[in-house]
Amino acid sequence: QVQLVESGGGLVQAGGSLRLSCAASLGSFNIRAMGWYRQAPGKQRVLVSTITSTHTTNYADSVKGRFTISRDNAEKRLYLQMNILKPEDTGVYYCNTVPPLRSGSDDYWGQGTQVTVSS
Repeated sequence: QVQLVESGGGLVQAGGSLRLSCAASLGSFNIRAMGWYRQAPGKQRVLVSTITSTHTTNYADSVKGRFTISRDNAEKRLYLQMNILKPEDTGVYYCNTVPPLRSGSDDYWGQGTQVTVSS
């Protein structure tokens, strides 16, 4: 019944912008810290940005000043505004709780949304 559905990815030129959205179907959304994770080609999934239940935000150094994370608790949605995109931002972006949701001994993930930045 828990669902994480990401959208908004696409192909964009370096310097462009994208806005990612996440519909998080979980009853505890309003009291959970949330984040955006990225899996670049050939690399492990990493945490890009977080936002607490009280809207305190944090960013990886690589995206600081360019990305903005936000949430809408009434709609149970998470957003990531990405500006001045660089080729190294390329990857599949996932939303999840921080730390990630668990399903047995495994992390639970949605399908993610692909972001490709060309030079």
